[in-house]
Amino acid sequence: MISVEAAKAIIKDCTIKAPIVKISLVEALGLTLGEPVYAAIDIPAFTQSSMDGYALKFSDLRELELAGEMQAGATAIQKMEPYQATRIFTGAPLPEGADTVIMQEKVKREGGQLLLLDDQLRMGTNVRPIGAEAKKGELAMDAGTYLSPAAIGFLAGIGLTEVPVYQPLQVTIILTGNELQDPGKPLAFGQVYEANSVMLKAALQQAQVKQVKVLKAVDKLDELISVLQTSLLISDMVLLTGGVSVGDYDFVVAATAACGITQQFHKIRQKPGKPLFFGTKGRQLVFGLPGNPSSVLTCFYEYVLPALAATGQQLQEVKQITATLTNNYKKTMGLTHFIKASYQNGQVTPLPAQESFRLHSFAQANAFIVLKEEQTEVVAGEIVDVHLLPL
Repeated sequence: MISVEAAKAIIKDCTIKAPIVKISLVEALGLTLGEPVYAAIDIPAFTQSSMDGYALKFSDLRELELAGEMQAGATAIQKMEPYQATRIFTGAPLPEGADTVIMQEKVKREGGQLLLLDDQLRMGTNVRPIGAEAKKGELAMDAGTYLSPAAIGFLAGIGLTEVPVYQPLQVTIILTGNELQDPGKPLAFGQVYEANSVMLKAALQQAQVKQVKVLKAVDKLDELISVLQTSLLISDMVLLTGGVSVGDYDFVVAATAACGITQQFHKIRQKPGKPLFFGTKGRQLVFGLPGNPSSVLTCFYEYVLPALAATGQQLQEVKQITATLTNNYKKTMGLTHFIKASYQNGQVTPLPAQESFRLHSFAQANAFIVLKEEQTEVVAGEIVDVHLLPL
């Protein structure tokens, strides 16, 4: 067995950035920009009004003569004579000779004259200069930026239709276990409802991994090898659940070896999730997760999620902080414990039902209290390490 720190270091060293591909901007939500983007033109490309109002020359402040109007989308620039004002609308080009826009609420029209009622007006007020959003040739958005709706809108606004992103990952979940039954179907004696695939798929979707396939394998070595071989043909990452310990029907380690996967480690000094397996085949990552649901999700947050991020995806990772413990807690020496907990306002409380087969307390948790191998007891009021979960 290896330590938690050693396991995380191995995963980091084995993870390779995903290749960069160009995709349609409308399909890029939740992905990460793989290369810097530079503006091809000035945005806006003309001096633009940011308000419905009247364009004027600031040095001409006085009662002005009204002359024409400029609408958004106007393709010809109107020339404005001294001591004139032009009716203008948001997004319209400023007339030649204008440098300021006064809001329509700050004027009074009398016939063909315009009386100015804004004593706070300054030169350039309500005017967007050329290149205010992006200047030609300058960096518009750096590599590594998460493509949120606002980021996609900005890139569309500077004229892009495609963007270079880290290639979206294809992840396959392989379920092992003869005892598993699909939710919604009757349970036979000895069966349990299968929740791991639903839970893992939800966690992957939260991490913006949209290409997820779920396969099943009964507890037979030859079948697991066949399913794993199929998965490796289509996947960047494979997550196996169950069958990773040392029982008579635990075939994950043997199947990975048969499929040419290099074992990087098997078993970590931790609770829950001690039998965790990690292997690689080229740039493909393979995790053998325990079968118990709480162990599965703990290992996902602590090991799988950081691996996904290391491929170039901009994810909401587990945040590491410290907090004040509210209750005493004891553990045995020798294992790092990830304790399901509730964190609020700088304080953290261990939750009941810490057993690895139980998810009820996990459903209430928003954090782990992390107690290191050598620790055996912590007391209320003590400062402890906390991992905040991405919820």
